[in-house]
Amino acid sequence: MRDLSFFAGIILFVSMVMAGSATADALKDEIAPTGKLRVAIGISPAGGAYWSTKTENGYAGVPVDLGKALADQLGVAVEYVAYQNSGQITDAASKGVWDVSFLPKDPERETKMLFGPIYEVSDATYIVKPGSTITDFASLDQTGVKVAAVSNTTTMRGAMAHLKNAKVTGYQTFDEIFNLLKAGEVDAFALSRDQLNALAKKIPGSRVLDETFKQTVTAVAVPLGHNLSLEYASKFMSDAKTNGLLRKAFDNNGLKDTPLRAK
Repeated sequence: MRDLSFFAGIILFVSMVMAGSATADALKDEIAPTGKLRVAIGISPAGGAYWSTKTENGYAGVPVDLGKALADQLGVAVEYVAYQNSGQITDAASKGVWDVSFLPKDPERETKMLFGPIYEVSDATYIVKPGSTITDFASLDQTGVKVAAVSNTTTMRGAMAHLKNAKVTGYQTFDEIFNLLKAGEVDAFALSRDQLNALAKKIPGSRVLDETFKQTVTAVAVPLGHNLSLEYASKFMSDAKTNGLLRKAFDNNGLKDTPLRAK
């Protein structure tokens, strides 16, 4: 009987090991089907909790650091797939060209991808061009006022819902809007306050309005149907909040004074 119990224990242990190995293989096949973790990132000159920047050696940003750490934990190489904005990342979610991303979440996007824990909550507002007489939302929301936003983003959708008289126009890149605002060809730019504060330093005479028209939440995301990937990425992000990894990613990317507002 002892021998039977011993061998039964061995069989159970081997079965558990094999099951665990099969689960690990299934995860790798889903989250890194090319053998690399392809991380979708949005590029702008300012960086931030969502945006990344192009550098001489590649890319920098909170999503860049988080993506690298996630790939290291999986034991695979990381590959960054760069886009001009989060709307383009969303549109590519069903095309099998990226495996994980870190981007703003809203109800429309939840129909196109799966989201994990929120790691940043930011206030959205407007920056006005140099010399503008606009001082608040009331003076901004007037007929003839031109407001720019990055196309197909949560902030653009929020600005369109917020403003009843001013015209909101979407543009593909941050750089394009930066140049239009600097040249005075648009009256305002809708974006997160942290990014606009950084932008104001690059455009003398511009001003960030004090009011907030919406809060934007940023979270880890994977394509629809990638439930194993979501479970793994969610655990990774939950751990990142408690083990200091998220704080380090913020600090390394110019956000030392930004409190963590993860949920």
